[in-house]
Amino acid sequence: MALGWWRARRESPGAALAALTVPLVVVVAYGVDLGVKLLVREDRPCRSLRVVTLEACPAPGDWSFPSNHAAIAAAAAVALLSVSRRLGAVAVVAAGAMAASRVWVGAHYPHDVAVGVLVGTLVAMAMTAALRILPDVSGHPLAASRLGVLLLAPRLTRGG
Repeated sequence: MALGWWRARRESPGAALAALTVPLVVVVAYGVDLGVKLLVREDRPCRSLRVVTLEACPAPGDWSFPSNHAAIAAAAAVALLSVSRRLGAVAVVAAGAMAASRVWVGAHYPHDVAVGVLVGTLVAMAMTAALRILPDVSGHPLAASRLGVLLLAPRLTRGG
């Protein structure tokens, strides 16, 4: 995310703003996923199947459906795709590995991670689409302030 922001601020203030919102997208995806988790309240495989798993079984009440790990990884990957195709592609592979690993270690059922990925993807797509309709921020007072470095890379001048 930091690398995406660093590179985006050299492109335009709008690209930098999009990059700065990636962590917010992840937090919102986590919140939505947690809300679904609290509604469904599905026990983890180690509790309902009574099997030994690679990961220690979480305490009762730590629900399985949908996977928070998969949701936040997918949200980060999709949001990063809107910032940089290259970084986003790497993040998509990492998110897929994260989702698969949650099933592998026995923390989740396959449908838990599938729905987690879906939740993260939908939240990220909705938020990045909403961001695209915002007005241009290059003339915003923030861009001219000391905090403008968040939106614009400093311009280097000759001799200094």
